[in-house]
Amino acid sequence: MDRENVNRFIRFLIVVAVITLSLIAIYYIFKLTYPFIIAIVIAVSINPAVRFLEKRWKFPKILAVLTALLVVIGVFTGLITLLIAEIVAGASYLAKVVPEHVGTMITYLEKLFANQVIPFYNKVASMFKSLDSGQQETILNSISETGNKISENATAFLQNFFLKLPSLVSWIPNAATVIIFSLLATFFISKDWDKLSTSLTKMLPEKVWHSGLRVFVDLRKALAGFVKAQLTLISITLVIVLIGLLILRVNYAITIALIAGIVDLLPYLGTGVVFVPWIIYEALTGNFGLAIGLGILYTVVIVQRQLMEPKILSSNIGMNPLATLVSLFVGFKLVGFLGLILGPVTLVLLTTLHRANVFRDIWAYIKGTPRPPRES
Repeated sequence: MDRENVNRFIRFLIVVAVITLSLIAIYYIFKLTYPFIIAIVIAVSINPAVRFLEKRWKFPKILAVLTALLVVIGVFTGLITLLIAEIVAGASYLAKVVPEHVGTMITYLEKLFANQVIPFYNKVASMFKSLDSGQQETILNSISETGNKISENATAFLQNFFLKLPSLVSWIPNAATVIIFSLLATFFISKDWDKLSTSLTKMLPEKVWHSGLRVFVDLRKALAGFVKAQLTLISITLVIVLIGLLILRVNYAITIALIAGIVDLLPYLGTGVVFVPWIIYEALTGNFGLAIGLGILYTVVIVQRQLMEPKILSSNIGMNPLATLVSLFVGFKLVGFLGLILGPVTLVLLTTLHRANVFRDIWAYIKGTPRPPRES
């Protein structure tokens, strides 16, 4: 191996080491400073509104920031309040009708046991008695092992649930603390945005600043598009479910549609969390018309979600539909539910770095050749 190849290999190792250490540093920095990262995201989001208030209405900087923050908090609080009010109203309705449905279900199960299960049990028992002792012992051992496994799994589930319950409860004050720190940090970052930008410009080399700025702008647009795409998909699901439930004349259609829209974010499960048990119940209680209607509605929701998600995501974040679909699948397989967000975000980040010629500069450094001229 000649000296030039050795130098290239050393530069390659340097690049790998720098990237690895940077990712590790970003991970630990994020764990310690995520409220302030959230604050930066919020500040970037409200900056256009702050500048509008400053230029159009001649608001002082502090008043413009406070107004924009209060509007965001007010809208968020209003939506949460409406959602909670609708859910409470729906819960009150369910508290009245669920006992009736439970009574109907119990009556149905009683008839099922009397007409189907008990005769079947008697037939199985007579067949069991006709077996020899060895076969009977084998069957009893299998039943005992199955029961033990079910018992062990149920016990483990309950233990894990109660062990995680304290951490879940302790998350509430932690979330309140994060919200307070994020809002305070957002105010100060947005108020001093110009000063911070100027200081950062002076600290970084010009080439790094321009490349970083381009990556930041493209990434901000793509992430905003991703959020917009998810809200669009939820809204489509919500509207379809609402229209379907109104056609089926279901009570509290708005509450159920809101819940269906929210759970639509869950991978694989999605609106099935709401519809599948509902459809089964209606079918078991003999309400076949509603069960069929709900089944058709659920099918429509699933089909439109599968067809629209790659298209809407790709159009909003500027990615190829196939690449977006691959990023969704790979992200989910690697890290689960969070991967449905991290997959497209990673794709956006890699594409943005490519557009900013970062990979070309790294390759030029590894090869030891002068950097090619940047595209305008």
